[in-house]
Amino acid sequence: MPLDNFVKVLEAGLAELESAGTAKGAEQVVVRVEKAKDGYGPRYFLDGCGDRPFLRMNANSYLGMSLRDEVVKAEEDGAARFGVGPGAVRFISGTFEPHIELEKKLAAFHGREDCMLTSSAYTSVMGVVSTLTTPETMIISDELNHNCIINAMKLSRPKSKKIYPHLDLGAFENCIIESIGECNSAIVITDGVFSMRGDYAPLNKICDIIEKYNAEFPNDIVLVVDDSHGAGAYGETGRGTEELTHADGVDILVATLGKAFGVNGGYIVSKKSVITFLREKNPFYIYSNPITPSEATAALKAVNILDSDTGKALLKHLAAMTSKFENGLVSLGYETIPSPHPVVPLMVRDTQKTAELVAFLRDKGVLGTGLNFPVVPKGSQLIRFQVSADHTIKDIDYALGVLGEYKKK
Repeated sequence: MPLDNFVKVLEAGLAELESAGTAKGAEQVVVRVEKAKDGYGPRYFLDGCGDRPFLRMNANSYLGMSLRDEVVKAEEDGAARFGVGPGAVRFISGTFEPHIELEKKLAAFHGREDCMLTSSAYTSVMGVVSTLTTPETMIISDELNHNCIINAMKLSRPKSKKIYPHLDLGAFENCIIESIGECNSAIVITDGVFSMRGDYAPLNKICDIIEKYNAEFPNDIVLVVDDSHGAGAYGETGRGTEELTHADGVDILVATLGKAFGVNGGYIVSKKSVITFLREKNPFYIYSNPITPSEATAALKAVNILDSDTGKALLKHLAAMTSKFENGLVSLGYETIPSPHPVVPLMVRDTQKTAELVAFLRDKGVLGTGLNFPVVPKGSQLIRFQVSADHTIKDIDYALGVLGEYKKK
């Protein structure tokens, strides 16, 4: 059937995005990767750019696991043993031995009773919040939480929602106080690391505030943390924001296998009864295929590497490269948001200037991501750089040299 009028509406919407400078545009396609050599890290080759190499500083692969030979071999071995797909959702026939082994490892890694793998961290958050929310639940959320949390709140239909200004603990405490007597339970949800900025939630202080008022809620205050950018990326042993802030009291932790661990999929760790309930009631888990057995095999290898002396060395190098790049930006006169996390934002605060600098970097072979409204608030336009353990001193010096050249212009 014809869709002429419908398509016209869509095209008008696209034109509006393009005129505002907020359209994401065509996706860049990686056609080849060259591994590290001559003191430089991996180089990426893009469709339409011939043999021109690019330094990738816009990837979530914080530890470089996706290119490690032993992780690649683990996935190949898993595919040889079990095939390339699960064939069904888990409760029918899609659960394989690597899924169980990985869940046991992740639960132990995070010091929890149980773990549940999911197809992604996004669906993890959607499933946790929507499944555990009742008509007598209050949801309390940081204003800069990830899009998955925002959409989970829309889907959940709680009794009410309260949003507090970013990292404003006084306002957060007031949200809890105002909720006393209004509901039976509260779900407090926050990012561990705020992915656009690289800053992090003070989970230890949030836990202390929750403990102060928990008895006022008949069915408790439940703290849910999405630490997808934190787990594996920082903390002395890679346990993320919990480890960095010495937090004790995160009830449900959501994270991903697709960032620091370099593979694919998400996971949830918590008490065994919580995980069992989610397996029975969470539609995003029940009706979605799991990650493949070979992905689970590769992820298990990545977690084991992190949980070893090799992992500690990777984390130490990553921290050093992050500090070098952040300090270099400041020395060049750029504005950033200080944080130990390898997301290092360059605050531009202007849409057009952000686009210009991204284009300049690309012309010089450096890939960074420009983030504009509505992905970030107006006035907070930035370029998000992401440092990796794959990066070397030569890589960081090269990127800073390009930024220095732009600054002179």
